[in-house]
Amino acid sequence: MTFIRHPFILHIHDEYAVYTAYSIIGMEKQIRLQEIRKIVGSRRIARQEKLVALLTERGFGVTQASVSRDLDELGIVKSGGYYTLPKLDRRKAKLGVKSIETSGDSLIVIKSEPGFASAAATRIDSAAISEIVGTIAGDDTIFVAVRRASDQRPTVKKLLELFGG
Repeated sequence: MTFIRHPFILHIHDEYAVYTAYSIIGMEKQIRLQEIRKIVGSRRIARQEKLVALLTERGFGVTQASVSRDLDELGIVKSGGYYTLPKLDRRKAKLGVKSIETSGDSLIVIKSEPGFASAAATRIDSAAISEIVGTIAGDDTIFVAVRRASDQRPTVKKLLELFGG
């Protein structure tokens, strides 16, 4: 019997090892991206090396190069000498949109003021952004599905432009 050691999953049986190993890699990346968002959102990080050290302390095997790619994927940039999460300019925000963030590889979640999600989703659909497969709107939340994982980041940028980011 083969075991794969992983910070979140300790044992995997042979017949599931190949499929699950690929799932774990994607899952670990999503957990790492969430952790980066949490760290950058709660601390003043001026250098990628500090972020590498903090992630390593939390059990992630990262390098400066992988952190650099993660920051780029998340749209995190330096502002005033420190890394900051991408934000909408509330004064310019259109249709009550409050936040835009990623979830998984091909989903974008948009939060709006109550009652505005349907109008914002209609605006997204009429923008005809080629990477977007479709939208689902509730009262204050919109799920935006993109074709491929590689479409997610450029689509977030287009949505930020569309809604005043």
